[in-house]
Amino acid sequence: MRSLRVRLVLAAAVGLALTAQPALAQSKAQRAQALQKLSDCRKVADSAERLACYDTAAEALETAEAKGDVVVVDREQAREVRKQAFGFQMPSLSLFEKGEKPEDLDSLTGEVAAARMTSAGKWIVELKDGAVWAQIDANEVPFAPKPGDPVRIRKASLGSYMLSVKNQRSFRASRQQ
Repeated sequence: MRSLRVRLVLAAAVGLALTAQPALAQSKAQRAQALQKLSDCRKVADSAERLACYDTAAEALETAEAKGDVVVVDREQAREVRKQAFGFQMPSLSLFEKGEKPEDLDSLTGEVAAARMTSAGKWIVELKDGAVWAQIDANEVPFAPKPGDPVRIRKASLGSYMLSVKNQRSFRASRQQ
């Protein structure tokens, strides 16, 4: 269930990244406005007025969240999204780094769910987390990847990635899904 929720958050982030920039800017403005109204309530001197302000702002924030105008993600969810997006080049994922120094994810481990060789003799490897990686070099893979085999993917030069199955020789790969 948690994995499904994280994937939905990732899908929403990708959807936002693919929509027109004005829509993204408008969404950010609405989010900032809803949070700013809540924050402004601290400045109200009278206790009764401050409480009324908080009640109104909190209700507006909850309504905005229910409508999807505001999305609340905790740090652990944001880390999981960055981990699941490893291998994709999406600058809009930086919204999941707000409020903390982003951890530099240089490598990732996983487990093979399925693997197949293409007609061109290159491997397509699907991991148990749903990520799909495709071989992009001509390196020979001595042993066919099998379900359950451990996988390590690491960043390489010029934005590429190296994938190794069962500590075999690595091959260059790109993230497909």
